Amino acid sequence: MRGRPARAVRLLVVTLMAAVLQSAPARAAAQSPPDGVITWGASADRIGEAVADRGYRMVVRTSVAGRDPRIRLSNAFGDRPVTFDSVYAGIQKEGPELVRRTNRRLTFDGSTSVTVPPGATAYSDPLPGGLPAGTDLVVSVHTPDAAGPLTGHWMAMQTSYATQGDHTAEEGGAHWTETVGSWFYLDAVSVRADAGAVVALGDSITDGWQSTTDVNRRWPDYLARRLQKSHNVVKGVANEGISGNKVLADGAGQSALNRLDRDVLSQPGVRTVFLFEGVNDIKAHTGVTAQDLIDGYREILDRAHAAGTCVVGATVAPFKGWPEWDPAAEAVRQGVNAFIRNSGEFDAVTDFDRILRSPYDQERMLPALDGGDHIHPNDKGMQAMADAVDLRSLDCPDR
Repeated sequence: MRGRPARAVRLLVVTLMAAVLQSAPARAAAQSPPDGVITWGASADRIGEAVADRGYRMVVRTSVAGRDPRIRLSNAFGDRPVTFDSVYAGIQKEGPELVRRTNRRLTFDGSTSVTVPPGATAYSDPLPGGLPAGTDLVVSVHTPDAAGPLTGHWMAMQTSYATQGDHTAEEGGAHWTETVGSWFYLDAVSVRADAGAVVALGDSITDGWQSTTDVNRRWPDYLARRLQKSHNVVKGVANEGISGNKVLADGAGQSALNRLDRDVLSQPGVRTVFLFEGVNDIKAHTGVTAQDLIDGYREILDRAHAAGTCVVGATVAPFKGWPEWDPAAEAVRQGVNAFIRNSGEFDAVTDFDRILRSPYDQERMLPALDGGDHIHPNDKGMQAMADAVDLRSLDCPDR
């Protein structure tokens, strides 16, 4: 599935467009990615208003093992600079409590504080030492005077913690009494490793809605566990799903087209983009046609290929029974899936539609895999999706 027709002219046009759009706030980036590979990621969005003298203790699960971890802080949606005067990283013991002697201060260009301009990101310096795969890493940050729009990831499907005041250096959890279900400012963790990464670009299904909270049962989590047991050179998995996200239009987060550079192509060590989006464009009944979505996929393909990554396309899953389903939306879904399966423009294809659909009604999800709302799979469905991915398709040696 690696044959693609020549698209030199379109590639040139898209490359020039991307260069022009780099100056837009939606694609702002303060730094080039570091050497290494992303081991955890979450797409940035505006998630409310920032609060001064606030601390966040955020729990994230690593995928690829490596050394000298670095974090990336994002102020992508801020309208003013945000200062972090204390940032620590440690290993979770239980709840907000950390394993003793693991909590260490992070620096930024040698300084213990960093100010991130609006629309920008900042990488920490490497933290010496190893970080195993499957680690519950805890990043604690304090913002002394934050205000205005707050950047973060709303639906984490993971319990983290918040407090007033600076308690980032503490390993105990006594001051971290407020539980939160989002990640704040933190959007990536990378490590030095002899490996590559796959980034899952998607919507709420990728984000993990209807999977069990706090146990990492989103389909990218299951994929990460498969990769750790394999001999594949791709080991890192970054989940860049946003609930409600669309390919073509902003709304629940910026569209896949508008966030592709920041959330995907700017990450270190990315070898493969795993594209699984489109159902929200279809079910919204905004007049989006199959050809509209195909054109959007083609732009993502061209920009990803121009960046040297391969692209795996996933078919749009069935959603009959969801309130917005109707025969017209189903016709668009079928047209889109025919392109994904048969065009030859993707480097590989994973057929999530085939895996999830009922043999008795192929417009509907198999009940045993349905999370209950007829569009989001349950834990078993998430695992079935990850098991359907051909691990060999995640590395493109010819790119």
